[in-house]
Amino acid sequence: MSAPVFDPVDIALAEDVGPGDLTSQLFIPEQHVSKARIFAKENCVVAGTQAAIETYQKVDPSLEVTRLKGDGTLLTPGDTVIRLQGPTRSILTGERVALNFIQRLSGVATLTAQFVDAVRGTGVEILDTRKTTPGLRALEKAAVKAGGGRNHRMGLYDAIMVKDNHLLACPKIEAAIVALREAHPGIPVELEADSIDQVRAFIDIAGVDVILLDNMSPKDLRACVSLRKSRIKFEASGGVSLQTVREIAETGVDFISVGQLTHSARAIDFSLELIGA
Repeated sequence: MSAPVFDPVDIALAEDVGPGDLTSQLFIPEQHVSKARIFAKENCVVAGTQAAIETYQKVDPSLEVTRLKGDGTLLTPGDTVIRLQGPTRSILTGERVALNFIQRLSGVATLTAQFVDAVRGTGVEILDTRKTTPGLRALEKAAVKAGGGRNHRMGLYDAIMVKDNHLLACPKIEAAIVALREAHPGIPVELEADSIDQVRAFIDIAGVDVILLDNMSPKDLRACVSLRKSRIKFEASGGVSLQTVREIAETGVDFISVGQLTHSARAIDFSLELIGA
């Protein structure tokens, strides 16, 4: 099963440009041409460059658009990411949408890189979650990868995550996993546990790949990791911040999932300036 495809660039242009950019049409001569650049105004990890380029390609295919810095590149203030040349109207019409994508997605990539740096040397991988902006999931998860993180799952269709409400509705978890493995032998299976006792109950269930340790203290995380058997992995989630992530990583877990990578990342300051005809 695959996810339905929605084009966020088309949606963004429809809501911003609508039937036309009145200001540019009324104030900029149709034949006027310019050069322009999009540049960073603060230190960051850039992401969203492809969405910005596609924005301009859809606004006006005649524009010359050149990417100078790819996603995942470390930037300092003044670094140029994209150069543009062509009709001034088109450059200005696409400005806000292109900047919105780069600012938002660079924020995700930059925050992810900070978390990755915080656990460096521990062997722990930083994962994203499904707490994404509606319609922007694919772009935000690509930004997580640009920042050095790993995508957990794209949606409900590509992995199994059994949480507390699933367990309440379907208490016969072992039988359900056996049936699942018969129907979908290759799909990853993860169980959420919120206590050491639950981990003890889950650790011997055949077919489980990962146990998610939800909102546990470092002491409890270590106790759960000590129960490890076979090739099972442990993921820590809940209460994770830049201040706590290193301590969590040092408990021996394999993964740490961080919702704020996508739901709370601060937009990075970028700007577009005309630099002459």
